[in-house]
Amino acid sequence: MFSAAQAADYPERPVRVIVTFPAGGLDASSEQGSRLRDATVREPAAAAVLLAQASVAFPQYPEHPVRVIVTFPAGGGTDIVARMIFQKVAERTGGSFVIDNRGGAGGTIGTELAAKAPSDGCTIVVVSGSHTINPSLYKKLNYDAARDFAPVTMLVTGPGVLVVHPSLPARNVKELVSIAKNRPGQLLYASPGNGTPPHLAAELFKAMAGVDIVHVPYKGNAQAMTDLMAGQESLSFPTGPSAMPHVRAKRLRALGVTGAKRAVGLPDIPTIAESGLPGYHASAWYGVLAPAGTPAAIVAKLQSEIHVALRASDIVDKLSAQGLEPAPDTAEEFARFIVAELAKWNKVIAAAGIKVE
Repeated sequence: MFSAAQAADYPERPVRVIVTFPAGGLDASSEQGSRLRDATVREPAAAAVLLAQASVAFPQYPEHPVRVIVTFPAGGGTDIVARMIFQKVAERTGGSFVIDNRGGAGGTIGTELAAKAPSDGCTIVVVSGSHTINPSLYKKLNYDAARDFAPVTMLVTGPGVLVVHPSLPARNVKELVSIAKNRPGQLLYASPGNGTPPHLAAELFKAMAGVDIVHVPYKGNAQAMTDLMAGQESLSFPTGPSAMPHVRAKRLRALGVTGAKRAVGLPDIPTIAESGLPGYHASAWYGVLAPAGTPAAIVAKLQSEIHVALRASDIVDKLSAQGLEPAPDTAEEFARFIVAELAKWNKVIAAAGIKVE
């Protein structure tokens, strides 16, 4: 113990603060990190506080391989975005992020796996707009889309792309609508599954244009695009990453984007609204969730690394080429967005009477 006289003179020499967690475990730009950078402390009270803080173990995340569940098969938009982002995150952190494609049932199979995974930061899931649509489509899901997850961040937003097989003579939306009206029930449209955003985008188009086109659901966008290119279907509303490689290779023809405005990276493709169907608007998004109960420190670290990846110039360029824009936000903002989307789609789907058995 210090005597009163000794305490009055303390410290006579600089005090070395030993930090017990690894370098990089605490953000140096934070208030704590800034204070800990200066290891010379000349106030006894401050020294005691910092030593207490330093004794808390902060995770060097990721210490173990992280399973990244993608809720659709390889080759679709969700998969393409997930691989692009987490390759960059892995390069920065030196960690291992393993993509695990679990497609089927409109994304609910992979989502359920993530909901039931341990909340230790070793499992996360990349979801799309289907996440907030499915609870209103399926009579029973074995998870709660809001309560069973810890939102991490939105990744990107962007429109879908209305594409047709080259054999279809339509060069714009007006011509497509005219052909569909002259051939009721004959044009087939492919989607990555019942209740997915491309399915609902097509149903919105169908209702607004007053046409009878027939839905052919698949288990993912990759197979849907394969059959569309083979001429088994006439059209589809896939996401940009799924559509644009085939459009550029002239295997498919793009008639319009589904957003309210032209996509930044696809300025030559008009919106469906300006190309013949005024008022039409449907967009896509992708985001990252962790199982509920995942430690806040891990969520914050993961969010920070993803945001850095989304700001990288090469990632921005690659996303733009697919008609997508980075949309990083906070966990709180993403949580509010999910709740709002759940309410919105519940009203839309109830009004339309769409159900999936």
